[in-house]
Amino acid sequence: MSERDNIYANPLGQVADFRFDENVVKVFPDMINRSVPGYQTIVAMTGVMAGRYYQAGSKCFDLGCSLGASTLSMCRALPDDAKVVAVDNSAAMIDRCTELLAAERVNVDLRHANIQDVEFVNASVVVMNFTLQFIPPAQREDLIMRIADGMLPGGVMILSEKIAFSDPHLQTLNNDLHHSFKRQNGYSDMEISQKRSAIENIMIPETLNVHRERMLAAGFTSIDVWFQCFNFASIVAIK
Repeated sequence: MSERDNIYANPLGQVADFRFDENVVKVFPDMINRSVPGYQTIVAMTGVMAGRYYQAGSKCFDLGCSLGASTLSMCRALPDDAKVVAVDNSAAMIDRCTELLAAERVNVDLRHANIQDVEFVNASVVVMNFTLQFIPPAQREDLIMRIADGMLPGGVMILSEKIAFSDPHLQTLNNDLHHSFKRQNGYSDMEISQKRSAIENIMIPETLNVHRERMLAAGFTSIDVWFQCFNFASIVAIK
């Protein structure tokens, strides 16, 4: 059972950069559900799309798996012998994810590693739910290119991200709507402000057009947004 996210509930003299450490792991399910509109829908439909595009004998990847929500969604939709690889660079996340997946009795190749170091071979499904935004922008093109190169024809990539807007009015509007969403879920203005300060230097959103152009350049063909709420979107891309 997840604890309630109170990490930023008290005033902090100096707000440190956000880290996926033990404190975040304890509250992560509560944090992400109260912070990301549509998160449960994205996770559930990740499994549905994995089931549609999985190719027998191939591999499925969950990159930045955190506590394994998308991993488990895929496992429930795939054959028992499907090879699922789940990767995260946070040791605390991997430790807790190991416990959660063991309780569900699913067979997953769970790896503590940087996704930039993963070898992609024979992949039919690759999922990155709110992960690319934490990769340095200069490394994103190479990562998407390597993923595409390691995918089978007809494979699917699901990329979910917080997005930016080139139109200043839309950027302000969607930021404000997202903050209103968080307030409705019980976060105070101080919590919202302190979390923003903690994360703004390590999570760099991009526009949908930037994501599309990068995927096209990597060799994906059919690319479109299948879900969006405010400044959070999920893209489906077919190799």
